[in-house]
Amino acid sequence: MKFIDFLFALKPLFPILIAIALAGFIIKIHGSRFFDKKRRYHPVAGTVLHQLFNFHRLLEYMTDLTSKRKTYRLLSFNRSEVYTSDPANIEHMMATNFSNYGKGWYHHSVLEDLLGDGIFTVDGEKWRHQRKSASYQFSTKLLRDFSSSVFKSNAVKLAGIVSEAATSNNIIELQDLFMKSTLDSVFKGILGVELDTMCGTYREGTQFSNAFDEASAAIMFRYVNFLWKVQRFLNMGSEAVLKKNLRVIDEYVYTVIRSKIEQSQKPQNNSSELKGDILSRFLELNETDSKYLKDVILSFIIAGKDTTAITLSWFLYQLCKHPHVQEKIAQEIMEATKVEDGSTIDELAARLTEESMEKMQYLHAALTETLRLHPPVPVESKYCFSDDTLPDGYSVTKGDLVSFQPYVMGRMKFLWGEDAEQFRPERWLDENGNFQRESPFKFTAFQAGPRICLGKEFAYRQMKIFSAVLLGSHSFKLADQNKLVKYRTSLTLQIDDGLHVNAFHRNK
Repeated sequence: MKFIDFLFALKPLFPILIAIALAGFIIKIHGSRFFDKKRRYHPVAGTVLHQLFNFHRLLEYMTDLTSKRKTYRLLSFNRSEVYTSDPANIEHMMATNFSNYGKGWYHHSVLEDLLGDGIFTVDGEKWRHQRKSASYQFSTKLLRDFSSSVFKSNAVKLAGIVSEAATSNNIIELQDLFMKSTLDSVFKGILGVELDTMCGTYREGTQFSNAFDEASAAIMFRYVNFLWKVQRFLNMGSEAVLKKNLRVIDEYVYTVIRSKIEQSQKPQNNSSELKGDILSRFLELNETDSKYLKDVILSFIIAGKDTTAITLSWFLYQLCKHPHVQEKIAQEIMEATKVEDGSTIDELAARLTEESMEKMQYLHAALTETLRLHPPVPVESKYCFSDDTLPDGYSVTKGDLVSFQPYVMGRMKFLWGEDAEQFRPERWLDENGNFQRESPFKFTAFQAGPRICLGKEFAYRQMKIFSAVLLGSHSFKLADQNKLVKYRTSLTLQIDDGLHVNAFHRNK
């Protein structure tokens, strides 16, 4: 009994004792590095346990660490995790010594349940094959013209919903509408399927979208939850949620793929007419492995659905916080499209040509400034395949994770100046008002080097079309000017609890 009483007396100290034991284990694993005089290692800023304790404010925690050191290490149970905001280190990892840094077994194991062997989880020949196939598809005029038509159609639908809310003076949740409209666009562009989730007429599409969001959040949690494999085995916690949502995702996508394959094999469909959606293009290349197609499709969906919707959400949030920027963009849209007061939304959309959008330099700058401060993918990690020395003179070891964080980098004064945390589109314009690019190793929202985002130009085109249609027809204000907007910790940087705004007709 005395021993049991002793254990109960120690109960308040259990968390501290567990932390000490785990810290001792980590030090034992990494201890040899502390005494290796031949190699220099980046300073230790903490452990992955600190990430877990700060998960609700993970990006702020990482920003605090980076403001003290450009590059540092966090100790995990069997490796170091190196985080850098040094453009020279990033260029080395993403371009100069590209072959030594990839997804590796670790990222593949974390992401595989959702993305399988898609382009974001593989290296080597599998990656090169998908990259080559996708690069060819994205370079075709057919896909460019088809996608622009899809973007305009869905932007007009979205503006119609916004217009009804403006007429009835109702608050609208724009992030949800952006998610639905970009999902509709992505599915039409990738699968050739009309979801119409904006109008709520396709229940299965809405279920897929919700399942995909929840699965993405559960996958992100794996990166800080060192017990996720145990939870997956026991089917409990976030892993149970993930398993349920994966069933919804797989069932839906496989059904669409089977239907598309059957249609392509019908005699009446064996015509010379080329279809614009990506799945049809892959089928014409005789890619009929359903698992392979599913992995490719889900990778494109996560790249195209969340990223543009999230950027547009933060973009409208920043325009509500900076109404002078909102009005300047609206004026630029009117001048570039030459629409007259009283023009319909359809007439505005019809004026959105490649030429008119090229004139929208300030809009392009404002979207890019949004991506700098609110990159849809806030963290990018690579697996180190063999020992290496980075340009800063410090070493990394085989098995280490080396990461750069677009979110954190956008807030670093040594990269962007004293006003780094301010939303200022003008920083992207030269003295003539023309957009000027930055090094992709400094502005990392689209990655860089051989893995630079294939859909970058498509993303800008979609965001410009949606922005021009919405801002050319409406103005926006936050429903609650005093509400503190936060992000949701996930694979992508969603606004937690959505973006609630009031819309007002611009030309009425």
